[in-house]
Amino acid sequence: MAAMPQRTYAPAAGRDLFLRFYDPLTRLFGGRKILLALLEQAALQPGLRVLDVGCGTGTVVVLTKQVHPTIELIGLDPDPKALAIATAKAARAGVAVRFDRGFADQLPYEDGSFDRVFSSLMFHHLRRDDRPKVLAEIHRVLKPGGSLEFVDIAGGGHGFLLRLLHGRPAAQPPGEDRMLARFREAGFADARKVADRQTGFGPIAYYQARR
Repeated sequence: MAAMPQRTYAPAAGRDLFLRFYDPLTRLFGGRKILLALLEQAALQPGLRVLDVGCGTGTVVVLTKQVHPTIELIGLDPDPKALAIATAKAARAGVAVRFDRGFADQLPYEDGSFDRVFSSLMFHHLRRDDRPKVLAEIHRVLKPGGSLEFVDIAGGGHGFLLRLLHGRPAAQPPGEDRMLARFREAGFADARKVADRQTGFGPIAYYQARR
């Protein structure tokens, strides 16, 4: 693989110092329930090919493979430290998954490569100007009829855990109207809000957008 360009990014835990505590804290604040709801929403079937964009420490990828062992799973993240934790986590779980290093606005995959793309608690990390590029890239790599399964902090709030990890957010999470508009602008034909929840991360919202 070609060397990656030098770029800044937000680490999974906000700061490298917190990375070792990220998984225990997310478990404590109900992260598994959040992700299981996303998996249920995705209606996964045997043999599908799934990408987790901004996979961080690999929790979504490993959990999905454990629940759906016949699905092909790839996780992508720019943070090599988080990917090292993800790789070790997959090995301990005994699941065969793949982790790639890369950026969400320049996905290193061909058009129409995936049946599903996950984005879980990642979108708020992105700079405002990068968000349309990321959604356009996700749309590009989805197969016709494939879907983006999305959960993130809802507009209007950050919970205690995110304030602890990230401090003041770089950009406010978009509200429902703006989020649905972003999906449409990226080319998605059918986008909808699936659910809202109150969590230790703050208010979160689930969306689904079909190519």
